[in-house]
Amino acid sequence: MDFNTGNSIYNQNDINRGSVPYITDLRQEVIDNTLFYTTRWTSRNLQFALMSVPMNTETGLDVHYNSDQFFYIERGEALAYMGNCYNCLNIQVNVYEGYAIIVPAGTWHNVVNIGNSDLKMYSIYAPAMHSYNTVFRTTQEWFDYYEDNNTWAPR
Repeated sequence: MDFNTGNSIYNQNDINRGSVPYITDLRQEVIDNTLFYTTRWTSRNLQFALMSVPMNTETGLDVHYNSDQFFYIERGEALAYMGNCYNCLNIQVNVYEGYAIIVPAGTWHNVVNIGNSDLKMYSIYAPAMHSYNTVFRTTQEWFDYYEDNNTWAPR
């Protein structure tokens, strides 16, 4: 199920994506990415996405009830928040280049860029959350999408 649309993530654009190996210079691809969010590989069981979070912005407070999530910080500085409910984010940790953030399903979380440059990171979801080739060019586009579709809003 596509987290964005509620539709099946296995449409004509997704045919065999999960069976096609993906090999990349991961560090370079993450650093070169200028999109806020873009999926790079999607299968039924796993999804890989790149993120570039501008200074003084965030990924957005949210929770995934059916997916675990892994973030890896390639470049930048952020504050990671996590907790068991929307108003109880009792875990707050500064994270930097080389840090990983593992978010279990059902955990509220947000990553806030507190550095002097764009936060460059990647994320892995298991199982997949978005259709293959999902792109949000900016943080605002990401927020607007959810608000316009009357679905969960990551704020």
